[in-house]
Amino acid sequence: MRLIVTGGGTGGHTYPALTAVRTMRARLAEVGRGLDVLWVGAADSLEERVATGEGIAFTPVAVGKIRRSKNPIKLASPANVADMGRVPLGVLQARKAINAFQPDVVLATGGYVAVPVGVATTRLCHRPLVVHEQTVRLGLANRTLAGAATRVAVSSESTLPLLPEAVRSRTVVTGNPVRPEVFTGQPDKVIATLGLSGFDRRLPTIYVTGGAQGAKQINDLVEALRPWLLGHANLIHQCGTDHVAGLRRDAAGLPPELAGRHHLTDYVGAELPDVLALADVVISRSGAGTIAELTALGKASILVPLATSAGNEQVHNAQHLEQAGAASALVGEVTPQRLKDAVAPLLADPQRRTEMAARAKAYGRPDAADRLVDLLLSVAGG
Repeated sequence: MRLIVTGGGTGGHTYPALTAVRTMRARLAEVGRGLDVLWVGAADSLEERVATGEGIAFTPVAVGKIRRSKNPIKLASPANVADMGRVPLGVLQARKAINAFQPDVVLATGGYVAVPVGVATTRLCHRPLVVHEQTVRLGLANRTLAGAATRVAVSSESTLPLLPEAVRSRTVVTGNPVRPEVFTGQPDKVIATLGLSGFDRRLPTIYVTGGAQGAKQINDLVEALRPWLLGHANLIHQCGTDHVAGLRRDAAGLPPELAGRHHLTDYVGAELPDVLALADVVISRSGAGTIAELTALGKASILVPLATSAGNEQVHNAQHLEQAGAASALVGEVTPQRLKDAVAPLLADPQRRTEMAARAKAYGRPDAADRLVDLLLSVAGG
């Protein structure tokens, strides 16, 4: 089996593709078949680092980043014009890579790099293309490719009414692939690993995260509420490297009984599955990967969307879950009081937490990677 993967720029595009590759490789190995993979992406990018670390062959192509604007004058800015000029070069480079590799199917997971590869796949090389969308609304790259794609995979049923009829008839709801290790968490293990001996297991545990780099907005909100939060819960706060020193100084004056229930860290790595297993409530952004993990696990959450996310996707993600009763979404101007009003009922009422977690789990698709692999194998003819 020969597979080309394209997509990247962010973890939201890159890691679902990696999970799909790992799942397909394992699936084929069970029946004595191998998998040859080529990742086509931008040079010096996250996807190149991920592919190289996984032992996947990587080919770079030129990428043009189109900056969104409702103002046509801004759309015609020198930066946009220069970047648009790189797209044809990327298409030609992608055609060369595709013709040399001869894939059975191409998987595109979004990001600017997916456009030249997807165009070359369908228009020049006439190979089957599967487009996978992680968010409720198709991103710009996937909207560009969906019309010519062989099949479109989406993460939510709610995406279907938003698609043109011609695309909808070729669309399958697979969910967003989640790393298998996320499901292996052990709450007792993280108590020992992180030295959380001061945690009161009679109280709920909150996990706060702003992503790998942290989020100043979320950090500031939690810092303002920290004594109150610690009066009602244990707190694991992943704040990012740039923020940890200042937050640690500010936390130094906590009374001992509260300090013992407070764990501040710049980054949560291999222990993340255990942290999530321990957490009763999660306060986080609402990127596609985060949503996929929280719903697959069934976690009550307070979502603070990144307002500047491409296409306002994080707001759409958060509001969609809130409408289903599967999360609480804090959109617009978020104050400490708004966060307190959202989290207080979840801390006070275990039944309310359980109900929100159950609704989140009903929305989740823990088998998304297998569903996507099923689709890829079907398109590839086996």
